[in-house]
Amino acid sequence: MKKEKGMRIGRRAVLAGAAAVALATGPAAAQEPPKPRQIVINASGGAQAASLRQSYWADFEKQTGIKVVDTSPVDFGKLRAMVESGNIAWNITEIGGQDGYRVTQMGLAEKIDDTIVDRSKFVPAAKAMTHVFSPSSYSTVIAYRTDAFPKGGPKNWADFWDVKKFPGPRSLRNHPVDNLEAALMADGVAKDKLYPLDVDRAFKKLDEIYPHISVWWTTGQQPAQMLIDKEVVLATGWNGRFYGLILEKAPLAIEWEGGILKSGSWIVPKGAKDQYWSFKLLAMMADPERQAANAMRLGYSGTNTLSEQYVTADKKPHLPLEPTNLAKQIWLDQEWWTKNGQAMAERWNKWMLSKQ
Repeated sequence: MKKEKGMRIGRRAVLAGAAAVALATGPAAAQEPPKPRQIVINASGGAQAASLRQSYWADFEKQTGIKVVDTSPVDFGKLRAMVESGNIAWNITEIGGQDGYRVTQMGLAEKIDDTIVDRSKFVPAAKAMTHVFSPSSYSTVIAYRTDAFPKGGPKNWADFWDVKKFPGPRSLRNHPVDNLEAALMADGVAKDKLYPLDVDRAFKKLDEIYPHISVWWTTGQQPAQMLIDKEVVLATGWNGRFYGLILEKAPLAIEWEGGILKSGSWIVPKGAKDQYWSFKLLAMMADPERQAANAMRLGYSGTNTLSEQYVTADKKPHLPLEPTNLAKQIWLDQEWWTKNGQAMAERWNKWMLSKQ
């Protein structure tokens, strides 16, 4: 409740305060559905789980008395099986950053209740989908050992492909997502002209780099660990995996040019129980100050545009949605990948087998 000039509380302020109390204790509160004993959230696990608990879940437990139980890993097939069988064990689940349109089209998610979850200040990409809640953003970037390139590391995807100028073992993910975009940018396609992807051109460019990839990584922690162990000097990876190491002064650096942005994506599975309380938890995850706290722990930007003001100056340059970094990157086109993802996965697997 705000005090008016002269430290006197105005009549309007008193009435507003009374209304707020009425909302908190009156009919609206009484109409809330019964509280479940627990909410089950399925997510990626690891360091993220600890940060999510500190940033959001612990406060939710204190405020509601509902226990938050976290499970992992993210599993699209399991989600689909649960919804189709009606035996849904999760109240909320994280999904892959490229799966937003897919879960929506397949009817696997409930519509986000925007009367409970305020996304009005979110970046456009994070509020575009009706059934997917996106509280954070991460990017697939180039990372490298600074001691391997004392005159400066690669500045774009063309440099990543340039094995003469930037020699040494490299690592890419064993997956078509991101790699097709990277290959096209390396071949000179402008960032704003990438989609629809020229798949043939992308695979032709990937043919060039294949002999120089010493490891095709499959788990998120691999790239950072390989760089630390000097197994590779260049790697792609999710920016948050390098964030803590860089803050701890490890000899690593990130190049944001051509970074491929995705939103961290969460859904309430279709038909899940206690949906009201699930949306109340997501509403807490929309809070800008809490998003900033999570961003500073993990290195993944909050999507609420107000969150940046709560991030300390030393952390801002390491976050993907920091304006200077954002200007260098592209957003993954989820709709394109929804339509073409299965075909690309099949082509990718055939391509990998052809190289053996």
